[in-house]
Amino acid sequence: MRQEHQLYHASLEAVDDQSINPSTAPSLDSMINQSRRNLLKGSLAVAAFGFFGGNLLLSREAVAGTSPLLGFKGVAAQTSSTFDRVIVAPGYTAKAFFSWGDAVLAGAPAWQPDASDDWQAQLQQAGDNHDGMHFFPFAQAPNSHGLLVINHEYINPTLHPQGLTFTQDATGAKQRPIDQVRKEQAAHGISIIEVRRDALGAWQRVATSAYNRRISGMTPINIAGPLKADARMKTLSDPSGTQVLGTLNNCSMGVTPWGTYLACEENFHNYFVNRDAEDYQQRAEHRRYGIGNGVSSVYYAWESVDARFDATPYAGQQHNGHCNEPNRFGWVVEIDPFDPDSTPVKRTAMGRLGRECSVLSLHANGSMALYSGDDSRGEYVYKFVPQGRFDPAQPQANRQLLDAGTLYAARFNADGSGEWLALVWGENGLTAENGFADQQAVLLNARGAADVLQATPMDRPEWVAVHPQSLEVYVTLTNNTERGERFAVDAANPRPDNLHGQILRWNEAGGDPTATRFTWELFLLAGDQPGALDNEGQPIPEHLTGTIKGDIFSSPDGLAFDAGGRLWIQTDSDEDAAHTANTGCNQLLCADPVSREVRRFLVGPWGAEITGLTWTPDYRSMWINVQHPGISYPASDGKSRPRSTTVLITKDDGGVIGT
Repeated sequence: MRQEHQLYHASLEAVDDQSINPSTAPSLDSMINQSRRNLLKGSLAVAAFGFFGGNLLLSREAVAGTSPLLGFKGVAAQTSSTFDRVIVAPGYTAKAFFSWGDAVLAGAPAWQPDASDDWQAQLQQAGDNHDGMHFFPFAQAPNSHGLLVINHEYINPTLHPQGLTFTQDATGAKQRPIDQVRKEQAAHGISIIEVRRDALGAWQRVATSAYNRRISGMTPINIAGPLKADARMKTLSDPSGTQVLGTLNNCSMGVTPWGTYLACEENFHNYFVNRDAEDYQQRAEHRRYGIGNGVSSVYYAWESVDARFDATPYAGQQHNGHCNEPNRFGWVVEIDPFDPDSTPVKRTAMGRLGRECSVLSLHANGSMALYSGDDSRGEYVYKFVPQGRFDPAQPQANRQLLDAGTLYAARFNADGSGEWLALVWGENGLTAENGFADQQAVLLNARGAADVLQATPMDRPEWVAVHPQSLEVYVTLTNNTERGERFAVDAANPRPDNLHGQILRWNEAGGDPTATRFTWELFLLAGDQPGALDNEGQPIPEHLTGTIKGDIFSSPDGLAFDAGGRLWIQTDSDEDAAHTANTGCNQLLCADPVSREVRRFLVGPWGAEITGLTWTPDYRSMWINVQHPGISYPASDGKSRPRSTTVLITKDDGGVIGT
């Protein structure tokens, strides 16, 4: 997710991809000094050979041209700054389905095109900036009836009629109108809507459904796991340390085999400030996560009207006021979409990160792992292995599986091997002498624990996808403009000033999601084709070319497999940048994991990120999200207020998407 888009009325500062990792030293496995070409031809080729075995490697590399998996004709890139619609492959239809401001609760006020809706109305309507989502089918009609659960990551200035209003007090601290802040809090969170096909086969939202629900920045959410009632979770407003008000910055997500939704809190640091410089330096849980330490929070200045976002300790206040409030964000939030009366739960055993996703890999024996990227430059790839196993015969017991287990961070060695490093207190330097008083401290500062273990700093790890048959795991690394400057070039992150990003993949030892060793390789480097020219007719520099077989793209972000083994890739690049002159607007592509062919399936409007991806179980209906369109989508008339929108995609002949 990037937050630097120039929308009308205001511009929001890009803060989501800042380097917060203080360690500039290369990890043990990254002390290499080979050129990108040598990496690709040498050590990585050896790693791939060990990964797949000789014959399979040759078959992967030998297959070229038309992939048997990709049955659609690709669409062209769109490089015009006036492009303001969604185009999809021939033979498919893409239709705006659910936009910011649409009614969620029965009787919700109609959305106002001038954004004059108040915060009470916004609590009943779709939030802003649709992101990760999932379709939960009803068993009686799984392909025509279900619940669509959608994250609302953050807000755009277009949420208000004249954008975000900021003033300053005598100290220079930003001040905000309380009604704007309340509406912004209401526009965060999650929407749950019931959807079904009508008598003509068209998908409709069920306006009066009892399942329809908004979870926002104001919703009570329980704390579970090791940090429940911990002193470091207690605040003036919650002296018990057992319940948080709200969930924020929900980017991607995950689902469990017991039918719950895992919303992930990513860039929560943007919402808080600690003005006490000395205290800030002593609190690793503030400093290592980038909590603001100036006169105002980095982004919203909510603290000017809502005291719980001011994490500055004040003498004489119980629990030092709200200094622990940031500790209550950055978690996986488990939601039961089929129980509208249930209270969401923050699962602290899974660790506190700027977490992009929590993607399940389930073994036939019930063991499992949940993979996450921590989306900031130089951060890490993680997995959480529950202590227990999934048992479909024990539905209630499964609900506790995320409260006990082991969190790991990944080390990618230059020879194509990899290790999962356990973040366990008392082991490998995670001791009181190094600032970790107990396991709760390790989970609260998982980033710092991964620093100590020398996990591999990555190029902004984003979404993870697990192949449905082989359990092979893929991760998008979207970009890193400081690779080679603050973070050493290494085998997994082979390009300095990495503007385009890459996709890695690995196999766990023995095909076991709980294994502590794996083998990995680069699936592709994003960017222009070798020999391509820029918009001035000059050759593209080598470090901006990639290894894509097929349609080019920049900054891979969203990632998911369908049941047929097609790998769907969504992008979040900056279309205004010089290096994206040929890739243009953000897009949805599809790749064949064997042949590595990539084909462009959909292109979105200028200014928008393409994100969120889900299907019906028969894969004949697909939903994707168009986040923060820059002109007027979905009206696409050049003058209407743009709205983040969930888009429904179907094949005109009723067939499986992608075939």
